[in-house]
Amino acid sequence: LVFVPLQHLNNKAMGGSASKPPPPQPKTPPPSPTFREPWRKISWSNKEEDLENVKNYQPGNPKVKQLRIMLYGPVGAGKSSFISSVNSMMIGRPGYSAAAGSTTNDTSFTKNYQTHKIQKEGRENFYPFVFNDIMGLEEGGGVRVEDIKLALQGRVSEGYTFNPVSALSETDPNYKSSPSVDDRVHLLVCVCSANASEIKEPVLQKMKEVREIANALGIPQVAIVTKIDEACGETEKSLKNIYHSKYVKKKMTDFSSRLGIPLNCIFPVKNYSSEISLDDDVDSLILSALRLMINFGDDFINKM
Repeated sequence: LVFVPLQHLNNKAMGGSASKPPPPQPKTPPPSPTFREPWRKISWSNKEEDLENVKNYQPGNPKVKQLRIMLYGPVGAGKSSFISSVNSMMIGRPGYSAAAGSTTNDTSFTKNYQTHKIQKEGRENFYPFVFNDIMGLEEGGGVRVEDIKLALQGRVSEGYTFNPVSALSETDPNYKSSPSVDDRVHLLVCVCSANASEIKEPVLQKMKEVREIANALGIPQVAIVTKIDEACGETEKSLKNIYHSKYVKKKMTDFSSRLGIPLNCIFPVKNYSSEISLDDDVDSLILSALRLMINFGDDFINKM
């Protein structure tokens, strides 16, 4: 009798060679960074019509000559750049309005309480809405929450230099004891950067305090998220991807939950920075935010 090893019989039965390993499974593709349908709809083709509506705005309350919009937020968020971008869009060319500092600086470039008007055709002709730029919020410095409250009430004089150490006192000549309806702030805008690191807790706490003060005064509030083109690869490719981007939606949702501002009151924008000509997509995003700002502010002054 000849004994044949079992392994030899198995190999013969399987063609004389060891079994081949199974082919590698195809890798699961990474999830798409975009939604198939936009999570918020915006008209990219109605720029001229939307711009005309903004240009034709007149305050609904005859006692109010100009709607006052105040911007606040962390240092380097893009408050001054947003004002300049609105100015450029309104005049139809790149223009200079509010001086902006470096985004890498940890201290506020804006030191004074400044009102920025946007000029119509003609030297002394301005649109009936203005922007107030204030010193940025800093950890252990920057504008004091008490001063923001006074500004909201219209008690801070134009050009007042903010003091991070002490708030404006009632005995200071820059303190307005009897502010007019035009001096008061009619809309408060929180400005944050999409590509900045997470807001530090002390700064976030100041922002919440400002929100509570504005709530007590009945002032409507919105937020803008700047530098959205730098937020992710999809928005860098095209601003039209902004409401398809999962990253942008998460960023705005996180911001909404941390600060308590409803998502439908938060608007992503790109400020003009290196451009030497205007861009319709940039303008469309700015217009989308500006129209709601004016509408909310006008609702407020109609109740005054």
